[in-house]
Amino acid sequence: MRTGRKPDGCAICFKHSKFSLLSVNPVEFYRPDVPLLDRDNVGLVLLLQPKIPSAASPAICVANTHLLYNPRRGDIKLTQLAMLLAEISSVAHQKDGSFCPIVMCGDFNSVPGSPLYSFIKEGKLNYEGLPIGKVSGQEQSSRGQRILSIPIWPPNLGISQNCVYEVQQVPKVEKTDSDLTQTELDKTEALVTAEKVSSNLQHHFSLSSVYSHYFPDTGIPEVTTCHSRSAITVDYIFYSAEKEDVSGQPGAEVALVGGLKLLARLSLLTEQDLWTVNGLPNENNSSDHLPLLAKFRLEL
Repeated sequence: MRTGRKPDGCAICFKHSKFSLLSVNPVEFYRPDVPLLDRDNVGLVLLLQPKIPSAASPAICVANTHLLYNPRRGDIKLTQLAMLLAEISSVAHQKDGSFCPIVMCGDFNSVPGSPLYSFIKEGKLNYEGLPIGKVSGQEQSSRGQRILSIPIWPPNLGISQNCVYEVQQVPKVEKTDSDLTQTELDKTEALVTAEKVSSNLQHHFSLSSVYSHYFPDTGIPEVTTCHSRSAITVDYIFYSAEKEDVSGQPGAEVALVGGLKLLARLSLLTEQDLWTVNGLPNENNSSDHLPLLAKFRLEL
């Protein structure tokens, strides 16, 4: 459930006959100690173990979220995303240093090709000089908008620019240092922070989108939501896809990274399709968003 007084939230349902629940990890994006994070959005990260007889199956990490809508607060959206990615990194991390297969779903309130979307797909984003309202691509004009600060979130959030939880280093202060004033200590800490921070965000997952966002024959955009304000894609299913071995050696084995193969997906519609039934919601669809559905094969 969302924090605050909101009656909605995020849910992940699974079949007990197919999976064992290894861990449940709610992520609250509201942080009273971080002024930037004053919104009641949440995420949810599960670790599931497939019930497969006589087979050593990897666990699967399934996550979902609903990021902040406000098109002009790209700083909050990116910080919320970083918090979700840090939790996924912690939950999906395996003993050998790799990650188990990941499925990350949700309403990211960002359009295909936007900086936030590209960051998820490509694993890197240099946000230097990026207007705060351009992050999600929901608005065309960036006039009068401030630029993203470097860093976007404060150090006390405890998340690095690589979107993982940082191990807090507590400096040891000897008794003899008591003559240092607090101001001098603050200056020293500020200098150390400034040297480390860059405008490059990274994450270490290799994520693909189930949907291609355009119909291949016509190039017309798919939409996941359609109402009076807009008809766009903001909902996604991302997954750790199979990647071929890039060693390029003749006869080299294909390496399966992630172990999920996309088998099928439920088709989306165009804006024109949806306006023929009066947009969303309508008498047949109770939501202003369309459902996304994908079928995967787990490679053992």
